[in-house]
Amino acid sequence: MNTAVPTPTPAPTPTTRVLAWCLHLLVIGLLALAAGRAVADGRPHAGAVVAAAAVCGLVYAVGPVLPRVRGSRRAAALWLAAVAVCWLVLLVLTPDAVWVAFPLYFLQLHLLPRRAGLAAVAATAAAAVAGFAAHQHSFSPAMAIGPALGAAVAVAVVWGYQALYRESENRRRLIEELTATRADLAAAQHTAGVLAERDRLAREIHDTLAQGLSSIQLLLRAAERSLPDTPQNAARYVDQARQAAVDNLAEARRFVAALTPPTLEGTTLAGALERLCATTSARHPLTARLHLTGDPDPLTTAHEVALLRIAQSALANTVRHAEAGTADVTLTHLGDHVVLDVVDDGRGFDPDALPAPDPETGGFGLAAMRARAQALGGTLTVVSAPGRGTALSVRLPLTASADGTAGTGPEPGREVREPGPEVREPRHGVRESGPAPAPDTHPETHPEARP
Repeated sequence: MNTAVPTPTPAPTPTTRVLAWCLHLLVIGLLALAAGRAVADGRPHAGAVVAAAAVCGLVYAVGPVLPRVRGSRRAAALWLAAVAVCWLVLLVLTPDAVWVAFPLYFLQLHLLPRRAGLAAVAATAAAAVAGFAAHQHSFSPAMAIGPALGAAVAVAVVWGYQALYRESENRRRLIEELTATRADLAAAQHTAGVLAERDRLAREIHDTLAQGLSSIQLLLRAAERSLPDTPQNAARYVDQARQAAVDNLAEARRFVAALTPPTLEGTTLAGALERLCATTSARHPLTARLHLTGDPDPLTTAHEVALLRIAQSALANTVRHAEAGTADVTLTHLGDHVVLDVVDDGRGFDPDALPAPDPETGGFGLAAMRARAQALGGTLTVVSAPGRGTALSVRLPLTASADGTAGTGPEPGREVREPGPEVREPRHGVRESGPAPAPDTHPETHPEARP
């Protein structure tokens, strides 16, 4: 219970303020009752009773207005002792002062430590019983029942309230912690969302605009080399560069609007890959061929976009840096998996001698491809050696795991058709057979493929 002199605790609530005012009114009312009865009954020393009651009320009223009493437990104890002394004087003068002991119990239990409060309550109850017995000039057990029962009720009420207050404070702190945790979680989710969106934007820009600009650059260089000896070839290269610019402008617009890539509109993934191979073969000195194996299964838009972007990036790397004559793109449906292979007969590279990606020179190609594959629960494998071409393989699961993301296990009861010891061999002898190496052992980017 809150009182006129709260201990250094959090600010009182409206409920505790009401309880404090009820206690104030109880003390003043009982003092006024003692003084009024002394006057009404014409008791001896009535004037002294009124004066003692007034002094006791005045001392009690001083406590709430003294800042030191409000903020110091010791000062509060001294104030409480002064109130008790005034009450004892009043008890000596009139037996009606025994009723004031009841609100004093609450003050003592609230302002003093638990042991000191119990001792003060016991002393106050004993003083009340002794004072009343002295006025009656006799003692009986019934005289002790009232003060003792009042003390027991006060102890039960105050301790019960303190237990509820502690529980309330614990819940309040828990709510504050939960609120802070929720705010931290929201901030972390926001940060993760920003980073994920940044990665997505980087992949989309790399696989669309950056590759398109690189293709335009190669075509314009070819046109420049064709002038002035073969202007017809130069005009063809310029026209192809213009068409590449148109295609990339469409990609940019769809990219801004977050729509399906234009190459997938109105067609399947196989049709988009076939068009990609035809366009690559027409614009660059590279023969790109598409092969389809297995029974085609419907793919989600996310799978189709990822496979198309990976194929675009892989062929762009081959065109720019591999100096290859042919590139074979194979789309294989394996029931619960789909596999995309891109194999060229170019000059290859040493996976152990790859520099780190750099904003100036590029080198983010395979990193972006691997991120796309891993986002769908798949893997990306690259096998290459200097002078022996490059083989790239992306394997994506089509089943869903328990958490709702693409998983790697087969559906229960569904037969899985494994590719077996299939060998993918580019023209210059690079061989990939059996299980694919672990993704983290592969190069993060092709040294020839640094768009």
